Amino acid sequence: MKDQRHTRREYTAPELRRAALPAQPLTLFQAWFRQALAANLEDATAMALATADADGRPAVRIVLLKHFDEDGFCWYTDYRSRKGRQLAENPQASCLFYWSSLHRQVRISGTVERLDEATSTEYFESRPEDSRFSAAASRQSAVIDSRDALEARVAELRSRHPDGRVPRPAEWGGFRLRPRIYEFWQGREHRLHDRFEYTLEDSAWSLARLQP
Repeated sequence: MKDQRHTRREYTAPELRRAALPAQPLTLFQAWFRQALAANLEDATAMALATADADGRPAVRIVLLKHFDEDGFCWYTDYRSRKGRQLAENPQASCLFYWSSLHRQVRISGTVERLDEATSTEYFESRPEDSRFSAAASRQSAVIDSRDALEARVAELRSRHPDGRVPRPAEWGGFRLRPRIYEFWQGREHRLHDRFEYTLEDSAWSLARLQP
């Protein structure tokens, strides 16, 4: 169980040629993302989000992408969570999408900012009622004595808001990652993978092939 040196899988995605890639990395991401959704992959919107504190100590976790556009990639969380505190100290991050059955991954790195209050409230109010109460009851990443204590907080909030309209907590909201680097990886036979990196330089994107 401890030795996995002989565990193997082969990657057989088609070739990825520089001449076929668009000038804008968002165009390629959109195409790959649509294909992941069309393939009905479980958790196609899941991304590993890596952050670091002011001393450079890293942390990584899975979050769900909620929307993206030319300005960046957005998710929502408690600002008091570990990732929220790290981003307050060091507003830079990388996220990674891994679509295993498509033999693809995309890494995106850049600076991070909070979304405005109106956008955070709009998304919070669009969530299912149970999810809104859970978010309002939990101080994410803080220690708590038991699950019973957590469920008691939810029950107390429900008693205060019997109509189900619990307000968005002031310390809960969205973040946006503004990309400066994209890396597109496509798995190929014999580990001779295709990798292309887009880098933002003086408001323009440069493109380079990376060795696998």
